[in-house]
Amino acid sequence: MSTTEPNDPKDVTVVTTQKGADIKAGLFGRANFDDRIDTSHDITGGETLTLVIRSFFLLKEVWRLFVLKFLMAFAMVFPGLFLGWLFKIITDHVILGQPLVVEEVNFPPHMLPILRFLEGMPPMEIMFYITCIFLAGLFLIGFRVGGTGAGTYGGRDAASNAENEISSGGSGAGSIWGIVEWWVDVRLTQHIINNLRTRLFNRLTRVSITSIDDQRVGDQVYRVMYDTASVWGIVTEIVFTPFFTLLGFAITMYQLETTYADVAPWLFWLAWIMLPVVFLVTWPLNGVIRRTNQNKRAAGAASTNAMEEAMNNIGAVQSLGGMKQETEKFANRSAQQFWRERMALVIGVFIWFFIIVAGEALGLITGYVASQHQIAGQLTAGDFFAVLALYGAIREYAGTLGGVWVRFQEHVAAVRRVFFFIDYHTEEDEDGAEDVGELGDGIEFQNVDFAFPDGRVALKNINLQLQPGELVAFVGPTGAGKTSLAYMIPAFLRPTKGAVLLAGKNVLDYRLDSLRSEVSYVFQEHFLLSESIRDNMRFAREDATDDEIMEALETAGCMEYINDMPEGIDTVLGRSGDTLSVGQQQRLSIARGLVRNSKILILDEPTAALDPQTENALVRALHTASENRIVVVIAHRLSTIRQANKIVFIQNGEIRDVGDHEELMSTDGSAYRGYVELQTGDN
Repeated sequence: MSTTEPNDPKDVTVVTTQKGADIKAGLFGRANFDDRIDTSHDITGGETLTLVIRSFFLLKEVWRLFVLKFLMAFAMVFPGLFLGWLFKIITDHVILGQPLVVEEVNFPPHMLPILRFLEGMPPMEIMFYITCIFLAGLFLIGFRVGGTGAGTYGGRDAASNAENEISSGGSGAGSIWGIVEWWVDVRLTQHIINNLRTRLFNRLTRVSITSIDDQRVGDQVYRVMYDTASVWGIVTEIVFTPFFTLLGFAITMYQLETTYADVAPWLFWLAWIMLPVVFLVTWPLNGVIRRTNQNKRAAGAASTNAMEEAMNNIGAVQSLGGMKQETEKFANRSAQQFWRERMALVIGVFIWFFIIVAGEALGLITGYVASQHQIAGQLTAGDFFAVLALYGAIREYAGTLGGVWVRFQEHVAAVRRVFFFIDYHTEEDEDGAEDVGELGDGIEFQNVDFAFPDGRVALKNINLQLQPGELVAFVGPTGAGKTSLAYMIPAFLRPTKGAVLLAGKNVLDYRLDSLRSEVSYVFQEHFLLSESIRDNMRFAREDATDDEIMEALETAGCMEYINDMPEGIDTVLGRSGDTLSVGQQQRLSIARGLVRNSKILILDEPTAALDPQTENALVRALHTASENRIVVVIAHRLSTIRQANKIVFIQNGEIRDVGDHEELMSTDGSAYRGYVELQTGDN
């Protein structure tokens, strides 16, 4: 599957607050959603075929359950083989009282054992045995159409139906057989969807930072939770439904041929007409159906995005008085979603309308012709109802095949969104093969340039050596490229030119898991889990002992507030650690970086929210920690910077100065000196 790269930002139209034309614009074309990576909403026929094949091969993970489900599904053919003919026996030989003589009645061959058993019996005795047969079938497989009817109720939109698709199960049979088949179906469906959800989530966690930052969280949630559920629909529509529908059609045609081929050959033509009618109605609308359902799901993701962004930034929304604007934005995204849902529904109703009209018209013709044959004595009263039942079965199968095609297009739209990110380029696709050993000569940047995908240049001609045992400070004005330079070390960013070496080898030659296990990166944003403090610490290193955890917490100055908590390090934090102050979150994040005990420690603005006493204690701890590792600090505070062994001053993406504080301050014309004087107000 091809990957669509982001176009110019102007190409991505954010949904506006107009309710009329903007909501209805692009009815069957590209929708205006803030979807920064996956910008194509069209699905070609070739892409559809590829998605179908890939969905089918997911069955290899659960092939035993699939085979069991497939074999159990054969139970659904029995009602079609027997039910109509049993009612014919009741009509002709019980209600009308005609003698049952095998040689004089018109039944398909598979009914002969039952007919021979009933031959010569009086009407009430025939009725008794047919009732016994019916009750036995009802008890075992549910002698009726509709299966178990199991499942949960939901709306028509994709989100509310997703869990139903995963857990409702289904069976063409009923009763005991249907319940067992339903249980097998639920297990089969959940296994497939859970495996796919996990696979998609794993890929999303490995998409590069520059790419994932361009994608909305709500859209990713929608794909993982809701779009994956449609994979089982694809499997059903390409395996179970077509196979058993065509099998039922073949069985019905067999019954027509063996009973009424000589009496009413016109039934064959009426039977065959239904199939081309269905495909003539549905085939021209394939592209429209796929595109409409793709846009419908993109609209649902946009609504999720709007809610996720507002609630994730609720402090800013409330402090800036943006509640009304955010509510309007969500209302319009929601209205867009409802509009798309209605359009998908209208297309489905349009298709079913023509299928039903065609089916009813042919049904009237069938009833009229059959009644003429019955009046002429060529068909019995039971035959008349049997003919109508056979035609009804044929019409149902034809309609099912048409419905398969319609539902198939809807499922393809969702599955495309899933496989888009499974196929999307991730860091795993360029993973190295070697494991990180000792630090050796440390880290070396050789002629490194970096530019973002939109063309912005972040770094130019970087040449730098970082030695083990050093506490290095990256310093410079905002936007100078400090964080971009630090991101090069764990390969969050990859040079567009040049190379970053670790122990003399390109960092891209190392396995990412091995490289990043040796780099602890403490981000400027505080990424804390809604778990206990102990669990947050062990998230960085599962085998960390309590002594190691306590030492890291003490070093980062966390114990002074943890000791005041009733449950100590077992205190559960709020969402993203919001129950702590910003300074407390920062210290806990630093402690988590320290407990990892990696060879390289990078801290982005670690002292920004610390008081002077805690800052000095932390810097002393970092000096101690740097004895056997490389410690990199991105900082603006002069009190932190001046204590570094090496200061790297960056401006406009270029390294302007390298040295310690005294050395750089004593150099006339030093860019670092000018930066410090600007901070202190000295001229």
